[in-house]
Amino acid sequence: MSMKLYGAILSPFVRKTRMVLALKGLEYESVMVDPNNKPEGYEAISPLGRIPALEVDGRYLADSAVICAYLERIQPEPALYPADPYEYARTLWFEKYADYELAPQCTFMVFRNRVVKRLIGQECNEEQAREALTRRIPPLLDYLEQELEGKEYLVGDRLTVADIAVASQMVNFAHGGERPDDDRHPNLAAHTRRLHELAPFAETIAKESGFLKKVLG
Repeated sequence: MSMKLYGAILSPFVRKTRMVLALKGLEYESVMVDPNNKPEGYEAISPLGRIPALEVDGRYLADSAVICAYLERIQPEPALYPADPYEYARTLWFEKYADYELAPQCTFMVFRNRVVKRLIGQECNEEQAREALTRRIPPLLDYLEQELEGKEYLVGDRLTVADIAVASQMVNFAHGGERPDDDRHPNLAAHTRRLHELAPFAETIAKESGFLKKVLG
């Protein structure tokens, strides 16, 4: 089986997929796709033009959630989705929460303004970032804080895609100069540190941070 993962190094959705691939020990080729300057014909690989996309033996899948679910089927161990139906559904819920609630604020408001715009030569809209940080993000983190009360993981007692999806967004949040507050969000802060210390996360964070330091100084 030959696999290619199309995407960009700093995308939280690509990162989530890379973490699943790494944890499952699956080999693949990385193909760089700049979401701001996609190659001609990319829509044939990803119909909506988004990243990541996965090529498997000449066939394509798009969307990180779809790809991760596929990877679970072809390589069931280690299991990253619970067998229990309710816990399985809860895992999907938290993945959706990360992708559709955290991402628009932590990644597209904070990270994009403070990091991506600098990379592409645009000015940061700090007012927009501060608006997200003061009004929109705290309630989102409050919910995760509550859900992590007395637990190490979001669902059950083991690592799932739910944790990986949330932690992937928190990497971009950190690249944007922000982290869950130890006073207001101690459970989430501990969860973020625990996930980011896992070898696949630690390695990619070091690589990304080195890239940003080199490019942005």
